[in-house]
Amino acid sequence: MDLLKKAMEQLEPPECPNCRVTMRWFRSELVRGKEEEIIAHLFVCPHCKRAQRNDTKFNPVRVPPDKLAARRFRVVTGGR
Repeated sequence: MDLLKKAMEQLEPPECPNCRVTMRWFRSELVRGKEEEIIAHLFVCPHCKRAQRNDTKFNPVRVPPDKLAARRFRVVTGGR
């Protein structure tokens, strides 16, 4: 979530090429590709409803399982 908030702070809404008004943010989503990962921001014009997509590239942070705050599974040896 922090990555998404940072990406939104740096993003400027585009201008609609048809109406020449500032478009409104509609939603953002994570797009995972083969080579890179991006956050796709979708904007919609309030007048003509035309949509436009702006992409933010980022480098994902990989955290090894032993460095997580809590273990996902509890291993029980010799018990129930």
